[in-house]
Amino acid sequence: MIKKIKASKSEKILLFFLIFLGIFSFSFFFLIKNKCLFIDNINLEKENFEKRENIVLMEVECGLVVIELYPQTSPQAVERFKFLINKGLYDNSAFYKVIEDTLVQAGDLEYGNINNINYFKVGSGSSGLGNLKSEIDENFNFTVGSVAMARGDNFNSEDSEFFITLKDIPIYKGEYTPIGKVILGLDSLKKIKTGNKSNYVLRPDFIKSLKFID
Repeated sequence: MIKKIKASKSEKILLFFLIFLGIFSFSFFFLIKNKCLFIDNINLEKENFEKRENIVLMEVECGLVVIELYPQTSPQAVERFKFLINKGLYDNSAFYKVIEDTLVQAGDLEYGNINNINYFKVGSGSSGLGNLKSEIDENFNFTVGSVAMARGDNFNSEDSEFFITLKDIPIYKGEYTPIGKVILGLDSLKKIKTGNKSNYVLRPDFIKSLKFID
């Protein structure tokens, strides 16, 4: 007859500790992998938007981002932006330039589509519609959530690319063409993949869709 050996108190404590450690490690791994875990969903039915023709919804990995456009501030740039949205050309556009806690940039229609991204040329592509004249507004303050057209080194070189600020950047005032503000969903933008040591992101996150609310 085989005699059962009872576990000692110290062995029971060690087993309990190992089980706890395993559960903790699994939970921690899950939290690290799921970067969108603590992002709240936006219930659009509870929101009352004025001038709905200027409200656009951008779907990113962690949820919706609601942007209000300002055609009174920059009519030509907003008209271009709306045209490209209506054509669905921003869908699958990569956030190829991301500065952590500072800004995210997308909208290279030629070299920045996630399905055919060109890492050597991204950021230099065009829409084929030509450049826009800069519409600088000295009264627009680049606070957190500001949406503006990106440009080259010179003014009057805006095309399709745009950026969104993740913090106040006062020095951008008078330098870039503002087109709107994020009014909901900023936390989802803060979860967009960064480039670590570089501003340019390898295998970047992207815009799943960009469309009008109606």
